Amino acid sequence: MSISRRHFLTLAGASATSSFLLAGLESLYSESGARSLVKSPKVNGYGALVKDPKGILDLPAGFRYKIVSQSGKQMSDGTVTPSNYDGMAAFAGKNGSKILVRNHELRLTDQSRVIAALDRMYDPNCKGGTTTLTLDRDRQLTKEYVSLAGTSVNCSGGTTPWGTWISCEENTAMPGMSDPGKGTVTKPHGYNFEVPINSQTPVVPVPLVAMGRFRHEAISIDPRTGIVYQTEDDPTGLFYRFMPKQPGKLAAGGILEALKIVKKPQVNTNQNFPLRQKFAVEWVRIEEPNPAENTVRMEGFTKGAAQFMRGEGICYTNGSFYFTCTQGGNVLPNAPLRVGEEARGNGQIWKYTPGKTAKNGGSIELFLEPNDPNIVDLPDNITVAPNGHLITCEDGKGEQRLIGITPKGGVYTFARNARDRSEFAGACFTPDGQTMFVNIYDPGITVAIWGNWARV
Repeated sequence: MSISRRHFLTLAGASATSSFLLAGLESLYSESGARSLVKSPKVNGYGALVKDPKGILDLPAGFRYKIVSQSGKQMSDGTVTPSNYDGMAAFAGKNGSKILVRNHELRLTDQSRVIAALDRMYDPNCKGGTTTLTLDRDRQLTKEYVSLAGTSVNCSGGTTPWGTWISCEENTAMPGMSDPGKGTVTKPHGYNFEVPINSQTPVVPVPLVAMGRFRHEAISIDPRTGIVYQTEDDPTGLFYRFMPKQPGKLAAGGILEALKIVKKPQVNTNQNFPLRQKFAVEWVRIEEPNPAENTVRMEGFTKGAAQFMRGEGICYTNGSFYFTCTQGGNVLPNAPLRVGEEARGNGQIWKYTPGKTAKNGGSIELFLEPNDPNIVDLPDNITVAPNGHLITCEDGKGEQRLIGITPKGGVYTFARNARDRSEFAGACFTPDGQTMFVNIYDPGITVAIWGNWARV
């Protein structure tokens, strides 16, 4: 082939013939051994991407963007904006304003750090946390300040129905442990932390211990029941639910459980799992959610829980939860590998639908597994667009894209990082559906994107 399949997929949205071209891709991918679901003849996305003359972000015609924040700049509280922009959420403020809460995935080895007074830092040796941004109705930044400090490797998280942000630590270091190689932590890590959106000062950090101590990635809450679903970024990670004693008060404790697929105890879903088949699930209780060692997933697996290959982003729509497994999927023959690299898939997206009651475990299915980096390359954060499509951020090896996925599994490219090979992260929409905000990880920038989201 004279052009890559990825480039061909992007070009396919450029003309009236795109329906025919995309329909024909099914046979093209099947020849390479992929199990793609790019089958819908109406998957045109928003059309071909337009090259950005500023070299930052390629978008479809009719969409615009602006940079609203950059790492290294002075913030309203006098500190410098930290780097490593990761998970993020958007909230409605007063008089048409918007509020963003943004994670900073910082380790002990990073030069950048989130700075706050010692009495507002969970662990003074740790550099991660969150910053909060307020923007006016014209998407102009008006304030930017630290809102959580002293945490470690704040990867993603999720919003609550009561209007707060849950920031997740993807690090289970214990006091005295290095993270890695430089310095030591002074407190246990691997927790979730709740961040209010209206406070003008950093929150006093309170670890949500009952939600588990493991390599947290993201959470999403069922608005009907208050049950919290959680992903774990580990090659043998599990999928969890947390049932709070008091919905809306996560610090009050609750029960942590892990998903088990009925009649498939201890199944590893990484490879050779059937596509688009629903499986009944049940939940096994985690008796020790806060162990001294990183053993939560081991306890769950011993009791029959299913393993997922690096669970990352999760979102809720139309009664179901969609979550990504960044390195799940069958490994293609002759897939190129870097020196010392282990073979791994290019990513999966799973769909979990809760039952009508907590005792009815619900069902799970493998929704998408392209097995081709030209279609999807390591999906990470995920959100829902106003038109009902999923938007996932790539954290792949080559060019980085925002990938759109239709309810039927059609795939298209929505945006491309034209600046560098840094990953996209934190894609989220304002409650009014007018603006998407997304981060480019490092050097960190946050951009606002707007246009006709209904045009597909």
